[in-house]
Amino acid sequence: MPAPAAAIILAAGLGTRMRSRLPKALHPIAGRPMLRHLLATCEQVFERIVVVVGPDMAALARAAAPHATVVQAERLGTGHAALQARSVLGEFPGDAAVLYADNPLITPETIRALLARRQAGGAALALLAMRPADPARYGRVVKDAAGGIARVVEWADASEAERAIGLCNAGVVSAPAADLFRWLREVRNDNAKGEYYLGDIVALARAEGGRVVAETAAEAELAGANSRAELAGLEAGVQARLRAAVMAGGATLVAPETVFLAWDTVLGQDVTIGPNVVFGPGVTVEDDVEIRAFSHLEGCTVRRGAIIGPFARLRPGADIGNGALVGNFVEIKATRLGAGAKANHLSYLGDATVGAGANIGAGTITCNYDGVAKHRTTIGAGAFIGSDTALVAPVTVGARALVAAGSVITEDVPDDALAIARGRQATKPGRGFKAKRKG
Repeated sequence: MPAPAAAIILAAGLGTRMRSRLPKALHPIAGRPMLRHLLATCEQVFERIVVVVGPDMAALARAAAPHATVVQAERLGTGHAALQARSVLGEFPGDAAVLYADNPLITPETIRALLARRQAGGAALALLAMRPADPARYGRVVKDAAGGIARVVEWADASEAERAIGLCNAGVVSAPAADLFRWLREVRNDNAKGEYYLGDIVALARAEGGRVVAETAAEAELAGANSRAELAGLEAGVQARLRAAVMAGGATLVAPETVFLAWDTVLGQDVTIGPNVVFGPGVTVEDDVEIRAFSHLEGCTVRRGAIIGPFARLRPGADIGNGALVGNFVEIKATRLGAGAKANHLSYLGDATVGAGANIGAGTITCNYDGVAKHRTTIGAGAFIGSDTALVAPVTVGARALVAAGSVITEDVPDDALAIARGRQATKPGRGFKAKRKG
């Protein structure tokens, strides 16, 4: 049985290059903060998780819940940040791994491989390394003559020969917690930036005669986000993964590169997604559904065989029944559309229940908000709502009732009734253009 392990997630960065008031770790990818992506991964591997946050980051601490947080009062470097977790972990008996909230794409498999690499061979310390296409300003992993890991050198402190090394430090390390904290207390800040670097524990482990090993992972998995451009790069990587997963599960994406999915989007088998469809968080689409181009969905359920769009918007609380039709420029919010019901054109349905087989004419709206509170509209099974109808909630239209086009309905309509609520037409023969003539 694997030894217990703890994760220390460094999340105190301000993200200065993001030019944002939002902490860097709260910037979203696929509709979820970077920190939550990494926490979801760590929860599959670690028994304990501690998140290191900066001062005045209450929102970040809330996002980390239910996991413990500790504040790095002064931002003195990655080594100093990791050391703050000792106040929470204390004498933790197993390994501790240090990870970064702005590196959210690391997989559980890679973390397990890192832990196993250290434990299997009795190494003192294991680190994650990569060979990026452009090493740029990454820290370099320097090997000794025997091929072991001698030290990690930050780009700012590296010589020209060291900068030519292609093996780069990803920053993630794993070691017995007691050793990790002991080394962190010994790290010094006599470097170009005057910071306490986490990577300096490599040399300290070696100085004690310990062996340091490296586990190599793909660059795409270890990519970080220090700018908006890099954040967009992470988004692109996550979207590629999500699209591949839903297509492997039996969904068709007509133009995959134009479809944007949320981290929790669920698509059933034989679902067809047209171009330029966007999914916000909380969407479940059952089998045999077609979602046509330029539709936007969030917080909703689309049941088997329904057709959505094009240019439809499903907002939180929308529940589209089996075989129902939601057409172009229709917006639905907190509404249950029954099986086989139709809302094909230019309508708004909010805070409503629409029965099976009902037909909602073009231009229909439910007037659900009176300026103070929201009210519900109920439309019975098989009802027919004529075009350009306003249903002023709270109001009920009975089963099989017919509401004439252009009506403003303010009172309940019984089952099987006809409701007409509009001004009487006045026709003046021969006066069509006379009113426009002068004199």
